[in-house]
Amino acid sequence: MSETIDLPAAGYRYIPGVFQYSAGIAALDGFQIERVTFQTPVPLEEGFAFIERHLTEQNLPLLSFAACELRSPAPFDDAGFVAFNRHYCGTLERWGIMKDDRNPVARSNVCPEIGKPAGPSFHAFCFARPVAGARGSFAISGSGEAEDGHASYRERTVRWGETSPDAMRDKAIYVLGRMEQRMAAIGKGWADTTSAQVYTVYDLHPFLQDEIARRGAARHGLTWHLARPPVVGLDYEMDCRSVPVERRVAV
Repeated sequence: MSETIDLPAAGYRYIPGVFQYSAGIAALDGFQIERVTFQTPVPLEEGFAFIERHLTEQNLPLLSFAACELRSPAPFDDAGFVAFNRHYCGTLERWGIMKDDRNPVARSNVCPEIGKPAGPSFHAFCFARPVAGARGSFAISGSGEAEDGHASYRERTVRWGETSPDAMRDKAIYVLGRMEQRMAAIGKGWADTTSAQVYTVYDLHPFLQDEIARRGAARHGLTWHLARPPVVGLDYEMDCRSVPVERRVAV
C-alpha cells in the first residue's frame, strides 16, 4: 500500500488509490472526521448541493469533504462504471479537491437489492473539522473482491462467477485483508474502528464467526446491507471507519 499524502488545507491525509477514489482517509492531528447520513438516499447532484451548503454553513472549506457512501440502482458494466466515475469526479474537480486524476476522497458505492434509488444517490458523507486535541479518526473506502488494476474485472476478481459458500468465504477473506492493508497504511486496525459494514446479497453466516468476528471486524457489531457491489460480477464488499460524531438528516 502506498504511503499516505497529507492535505493540511483539508484536515486529513489519504491513501492513494484509483482515479475515482482514494483507498481511505485519516484526520490530521487537530481534526476529526464527522459523518452525516441521509434518512433516504439523495440524488447525486442534490446531494452535492447539500454538502456544499452544509460545509459553507459550518465555515469549512469544500476541501474538507473527505468521504462518501453512494447508492446506485444496479451494478455497472466496466465501461459504464468508468463513465459514471468521470461524471462523479467532475464535481470534485470543480471544487478543487481533485487534480490530474489524483483523488483524495474515500468512497463506497453499492446497489441495494430492495428499495433501489432511481439514479446514483448519496447515502452518507464525511468531512474533516478542526477540533483541538482531536486525532485518530478515519474512513476506509469500500472494496470488493477484485484487485486494483487496468485489466477487466473478470480478469482480476476472486472466484469470478462463483457464489457457493466456499467461494463467498474466499471473497470475504480477500476483502477483509484489503481492509486490514488499508488500515495498516494509516497505523490502524480493527481495534480502532467504530463501525464496519458489509454489502452482499449472499449468506455470510458460514464465515461470520471464524473469519469476520475472529479478526475483530465485528467488535461493535456488523452492519449488513442487502446490496451488491457497484460492478457486474462482484459479490462482496466491506468498508469501515472510526468516526466520533455521526448525524442523520432528512432532506
